[in-house]
Amino acid sequence: MPAVPVSAGPRRARVRLRDAGPTVFTQMSQLAGLHGAINLGQGFPDTPGPSVVVDSAVAALRAGHHQYPPVPGLPALREAIAAHQRGWYGIEWDPAREVVVTTGASEALAAALLALVGPGDEVIVLEPYYDSYAACVELAGATLVPVRLTPPAFTFDPAALRAAVTPRTKVLLLNTPHNPTGTVLPPESLRQIAETARAHDLLVIADEVYEHLVYEGPHLPIATLPGMAERTLTIGSAGKTFSFTGWKVGWATGPADLVEAVTAVKQYLSFSSGTPFQHAVAEALRLPPVRITALRDSLRERRDRFVAGLRDIGFAVHVPQGTYFVTADIRPLGEADGLAFCRSLPARCGVAAVPNQVFYADPAAGRPYVRFAFCKQQAVLDEALGRLAALRSGSPPASTAPFSSIASIASILPTEEASS
Repeated sequence: MPAVPVSAGPRRARVRLRDAGPTVFTQMSQLAGLHGAINLGQGFPDTPGPSVVVDSAVAALRAGHHQYPPVPGLPALREAIAAHQRGWYGIEWDPAREVVVTTGASEALAAALLALVGPGDEVIVLEPYYDSYAACVELAGATLVPVRLTPPAFTFDPAALRAAVTPRTKVLLLNTPHNPTGTVLPPESLRQIAETARAHDLLVIADEVYEHLVYEGPHLPIATLPGMAERTLTIGSAGKTFSFTGWKVGWATGPADLVEAVTAVKQYLSFSSGTPFQHAVAEALRLPPVRITALRDSLRERRDRFVAGLRDIGFAVHVPQGTYFVTADIRPLGEADGLAFCRSLPARCGVAAVPNQVFYADPAAGRPYVRFAFCKQQAVLDEALGRLAALRSGSPPASTAPFSSIASIASILPTEEASS
């Protein structure tokens, strides 16, 4: 009987992603927890969303809504999403065929890219870009092609976009309001992007999860521009609009063929999820507009105060036009490497941030920039500024003891930010 060969060890699965380690959000949150730091790295609010929406979720639980919803989402939620798009932007979508509910906007993004691109295809993104874009493009076997927003104002260059298009380009992945910079593309830039998409017959995946966090003027969906509705898949999120990031309720809207393609992939990712939360989000989307914009108005005040505080400390700051993130240049403080800066910051000052270089294909381009999240209570932001003031004086901060707040408790959780 032949001898059975002795195995050298367990067989290792081939890692599909080149960098399959913990995300930067997980790493910085772990450092925040280790040092009791205020976590301004991850984009999660530390205040609850509207109580009436919470009550709707509780009511759905008590009513026994515990089983799978339909794969495309509860009909009531799809109808509410279609009504939201019609009421806010005048876009008409059929809730039965042109709306799909997903497990957060991150699943909508992943399913869209897996459904619409493959090996040999190219996906253009605005750089810096949210890190899951690169991961999802890689999982689909496609190639990511960055078009850089130009600092310090992170402006869009239409010539750079046109130069990036090749015969292999299939999708333009557009994010506005933009994470991490907070830039909101003006109407003229959107028109130029739409013109390029039409000229080259490109699909557009529009990540608009921060649509209700625009501080100057209204949000303009690219799907509303001439010739764009039929080629655009728009992604939205209840987490960003209502401060329920942990509920993981997102959606995609667009022409039936694109939505059906996303749904076909989505059914093999999560199948479906969050039945009671879907009931609650349907109620949330029916709230009066003033309830939906309340978070934006509150964040505008916090943005202005936080930006002023960072500038007083010595940062050069780009004022965000949308989202709840601030990009700051550390060079005026005598620093040069954002990653090293952010790794040392929790121990040094008791504050956590995220280095922007992880959002660039060429990390050197984003090395001097860091991102702070200001979706925190004002007292938390004030305490963070007080601690960061040590960077200006060169002296130790007044206190780096663990801060007693929801934010500091949440900071120890090894969760990822996701698009929600």
